[in-house]
Amino acid sequence: MEDVLIVDGYNVLNGWPELNKVKEESLEHAREKLIDILSEYSALKGVQVIVVFDGQMVKGGIRNAQFISGIEVIYTNEGETADSVIEKLMHQLPSNLLAAVATSDWDEQKIVLGKGAIRMPVRELREQALALEKDVQKFYHVGKQKTDLLEARIENKVRAVLEKWRRQ
Repeated sequence: MEDVLIVDGYNVLNGWPELNKVKEESLEHAREKLIDILSEYSALKGVQVIVVFDGQMVKGGIRNAQFISGIEVIYTNEGETADSVIEKLMHQLPSNLLAAVATSDWDEQKIVLGKGAIRMPVRELREQALALEKDVQKFYHVGKQKTDLLEARIENKVRAVLEKWRRQ
């Protein structure tokens, strides 16, 4: 299992149908939704997550890095691609950490493999995130009774004894 997951943010936004749909309405909302998903992924998988968003088309864009909901979010400089920042991050990571990079950019995947990291196609990250969400829902819904009444959670033997006491 990887220790660090680096995500090409806009690549994921374009590759996940549900995020792409949100992006058409509001790019900022789509980024926030992705950050929420990755934050949950990070917590459940126990990995550090870094998401990088291109700033190359933003006039006067200045590189900005911040921690949001436990993950590092980086916006690149004007004229700087997410790919170039991801490559720099790969060089800066300690050699004892196993890194994975989520991108569907084939050239970037080859570079990542060459640096000893794991490539993770955007589709695979989506499948993992959905599977984790399903596991969490299953975990919290297992054993739930149709009712939240106390009697529904008491064993039949105990319920019979209590009922006997009540009628006395």
